Amino acid sequence: MSLDLDGALERGPIHEDSVREIHLLAARLRADFGELDDAAIQAVSEATGAPEDFVRLAVRSAPVEEKRTLLDRLKGSFLAFDPDRRRYTMACVLAAASGLTCALAGIMGDRSGFMGTVALLAGIGALWNAAVAKDAKAGLISGVLFGGVSFIVQVFFTFLFNLLPYVPNVHGESPGLLLLYSALGGFAGLASQRIVSGNRAKLGLRDPAKERQDLLQQLQDIQERLKSDERFVTFLSVDIVGSTKLKAESDPLTVEFTFGEYQKYVQAVVEKFGGKVHSTAGDGVTCVFENPQMAYVAGRSVLAGLFEFNSFRNRLAQPIEVRAGVHTGSAHIPGQALTNVNFAHVIDVAAHMQKAGDPGSLVVSQTTAQYLPGGLDGIGPERLEVQDIPAAIWKPRMALAPTPATASGL
Repeated sequence: MSLDLDGALERGPIHEDSVREIHLLAARLRADFGELDDAAIQAVSEATGAPEDFVRLAVRSAPVEEKRTLLDRLKGSFLAFDPDRRRYTMACVLAAASGLTCALAGIMGDRSGFMGTVALLAGIGALWNAAVAKDAKAGLISGVLFGGVSFIVQVFFTFLFNLLPYVPNVHGESPGLLLLYSALGGFAGLASQRIVSGNRAKLGLRDPAKERQDLLQQLQDIQERLKSDERFVTFLSVDIVGSTKLKAESDPLTVEFTFGEYQKYVQAVVEKFGGKVHSTAGDGVTCVFENPQMAYVAGRSVLAGLFEFNSFRNRLAQPIEVRAGVHTGSAHIPGQALTNVNFAHVIDVAAHMQKAGDPGSLVVSQTTAQYLPGGLDGIGPERLEVQDIPAAIWKPRMALAPTPATASGL
């Protein structure tokens, strides 16, 4: 069955915040225990209230920061499958190995016993694979698959080898033995599963129920730590309007100087009001504040101060125009350092607010405006809606000053 995360989000009632919570829990568990096994998947499912299949899909789609080896990636993909599907897949893989080696042993007349040893090891692996299945049904089907597939693979390769020249013909097995092989495999798989499930403690195996309960307790502790990292912060997104055209029409050294001065200008304004520059991408600057009011005042100051910036620090032929957006929301902040936020919905919304505004405007979301005197009405009369969030627009009263290059010709 093919699963799609976006499709699952559209079909089910699971909110996007739940996906982020699953990603965070999975990341913490990976850091502590490595790849998530069935017990961990079930524990995350119970802790978040999401179906197990959805958790498996979310875990597979979660971004992994550290580099992993090919073996780690294969192991992670294998563990993300449904447990029964993993048992059946392993049974077929081991059956193919057993059947092929038996066919080779018959053709080559292997006297060393190597091929037989490989086939025996494959059989032992298949027996263990069925023994650790989660229920008797899965153990039975795993055994049937091993017996039936190994027989089919053996007779198939025996047939192919008999077609080769200079290879002595070998009589294959009777087709009726397919049922016997399947029945014996199913009986062995069922018996081994029953024996192991009833003697897990004696065999030193983990009890899935107890392991899941222990993981649930650890997940509760992780969730409490995550909540302690959760804080309400405000992001200010600022971007230059038409920067590509400005750069194309100006000398490269002049562009480098002016845009460097612009970065310093924005940083100075932001830090003046208690904020920090979170990140820069191209000509855009993202800033983070603990106080929504200070973020709003900083955004206004950046726009209003462009009059002076264009008059004395801009060396381009045209004045620089910017647009800005402000939004407040919750974010998980590792280590309580505001600049440690990397993936947060609040950052995306602030960027959308900025892009929705006209040049020279500051778009303020309702979430931020509720912390300001007068709310949205105190910002300005213009309204718009961004990402289903009401917002108001603020614009400075003073127009942009001409640049020195333009003023010199007056």
